[in-house]
Amino acid sequence: MTGSLSAAQVEEYDHNGYLVLPGLISAQELDDYNQRFLAIVEGEISCADGMKIMRDVMVVKGAVAPATPVHAVNKLLCLEEDPRLFAFVRHPMLVGAIQSLLGETIYSLASNVFNKPPGVDGRHPMHQDLRYFKLSPADGIVGVWTAMLPATRASGCLAVLPGSHKGDLLPHANPDWEFVNHGFYGIDQLDLASRVHVELQPGDTLLFHPLLIHGSGRNRSDNFRRAISVHYAADRCTSPKDDWRQNTFTRQIA
Repeated sequence: MTGSLSAAQVEEYDHNGYLVLPGLISAQELDDYNQRFLAIVEGEISCADGMKIMRDVMVVKGAVAPATPVHAVNKLLCLEEDPRLFAFVRHPMLVGAIQSLLGETIYSLASNVFNKPPGVDGRHPMHQDLRYFKLSPADGIVGVWTAMLPATRASGCLAVLPGSHKGDLLPHANPDWEFVNHGFYGIDQLDLASRVHVELQPGDTLLFHPLLIHGSGRNRSDNFRRAISVHYAADRCTSPKDDWRQNTFTRQIA
């Protein structure tokens, strides 16, 4: 199977709650995703139906005057109706890796491009992504985060607490910060002594468990930090409310 993980990689994911796949996505593919993102947020082409552009809270509140339209954007959400961006979600190497963890039949959830401009706060407090999903079991979901531009400590790369996926879903709340983007909930009073900063080069891809505690710092560099992301769910997942597979922003991938 294209992109299948080795037994050692699956074991590493199970032990730490995350796995880095270096250079999974090619430079040419990343450039296509990046150019498409820029064309949408700069207004050269219209957003597809259902796609949303989320502006950074500092721009919305007037604390920062963006130099360009892309400086104002925090996220581009819901990529399902844009074939060029959704090609990432269907990428054979990525799908093969996810099937190694979830099984043959998988669905996509919550696809977006994260954009962290220089000169804004842009932090995301330490959190667990299962907070955003009403699905179980937790090990039937995998998050994916691929760097489109370099993600370093200076530019606000992701930080993780290895092994934290073996615990429970913890209470989340808005952090006591002056500027917090919508939906950026966090966990209070964490011991961060074991925190690992996951620096990624363009094309490097992080797979992570939805209970893994992770977050990102502010961008202290002069460059953008940008990533394309999605979550996948196994067919065995269930929801207490409805058939989640019929959600507008859910797609069967394999």
